[in-house]
Amino acid sequence: VPMGVLSCVKYLMFVFNVLVFAGGTCLAGVGVWVAVDPAGFQDIVAAKAVLSAGAYLLLAVGIALALLGFLGCCGALRRSRPLLLL
Repeated sequence: VPMGVLSCVKYLMFVFNVLVFAGGTCLAGVGVWVAVDPAGFQDIVAAKAVLSAGAYLLLAVGIALALLGFLGCCGALRRSRPLLLL
């Protein structure tokens, strides 16, 4: 396999993992916002039955995605197979 192809795959994996990290950070931010100020979020969304459970679910999924994105970025830059498989 030519070296240029491997370099391109490395940077594509890095960019994809940065996007996953950014998405996880945004989800965690929305989860914190809903958990801290549910009244401000209820103005935007009318449903309030599962608002508190949804806030903690968003927070947990966001933190998990941010962690996986960060580890993926580290794995792509270092070409570490265990980090990429995680």
